[in-house]
Amino acid sequence: MAGTVIYEAHPAMFRAHPFWFVLCVLLIAAFGIGILILLYWYIKTRATALTVTDNELTYERGILSKDRTSVSLKHVRSVHITQGFVNRILGVGIIQISTAGDEPEFTIADMPDPYVIQEAIAKAQDMHDNKD
Repeated sequence: MAGTVIYEAHPAMFRAHPFWFVLCVLLIAAFGIGILILLYWYIKTRATALTVTDNELTYERGILSKDRTSVSLKHVRSVHITQGFVNRILGVGIIQISTAGDEPEFTIADMPDPYVIQEAIAKAQDMHDNKD
């Protein structure tokens, strides 16, 4: 990944799924299994990242094995955000990055502040266009 990092985000835990978070906390007191679930969930969210640089978007995921997709900013055609009512209240959403094809290049669920991410991508595209 080359270039200056403009924005980096990981999926949200509590804001995306508050009911499941509270349930896991209750399972800690009841059976202790909640700790394992929360630990796995935390590691999984930290192992997933969307990074916006001045040259490209990078989506990386995976705990033991990694899957990385990079898209040049000049090829990004649209950033589609989906938020249900509860997601809007909690400030999370699903982001789809599309290039020239019909299908999205990648989709990331439970991202915090999706409109901030969309603005960061637009800012990075402007910076990239001004370089050329």
